[in-house]
Amino acid sequence: MARVELKLPATFSFSTELQVRITDVNYAGHMGNDMVVSLMHEARYRFMAHHGLQELNVEGLGVIIADNVILYKSEAFAGEVLIIGVAVTDFNKYGCDFVYRMNEKTTGREVARAKTGIVFFDYKTRAVQKVPPSFLRLFAAEPVSG
Repeated sequence: MARVELKLPATFSFSTELQVRITDVNYAGHMGNDMVVSLMHEARYRFMAHHGLQELNVEGLGVIIADNVILYKSEAFAGEVLIIGVAVTDFNKYGCDFVYRMNEKTTGREVARAKTGIVFFDYKTRAVQKVPPSFLRLFAAEPVSG
């Protein structure tokens, strides 16, 4: 089976800490895969807020999720704190990717790598729109490495 590859930046200019809650743990005793998506969303929200942005108002446009990719590297357990790095990469005409690196705080163990592809969306006209110029100016220069 072919494995998905995900290129991450060498460094992340933003990171946030989130604790794995008991409600994030599944029947196997570790954080459920669905909770990784929830943590990605929270980290993306904090990243945007850090830069004075809102997911529903970037120059009057919102963002809509086009795809998610998650590569699981190790288990995470209730009570652990994850450091989640967030960066913006791979711009196209209508959107870009948010990439994430999740590491357990105490040991540095890598838990997951992920990306969320987004497009900009006008919720009034229900149509995809070009990336707002101010968003491009903020993030289009972030380098990516293997």
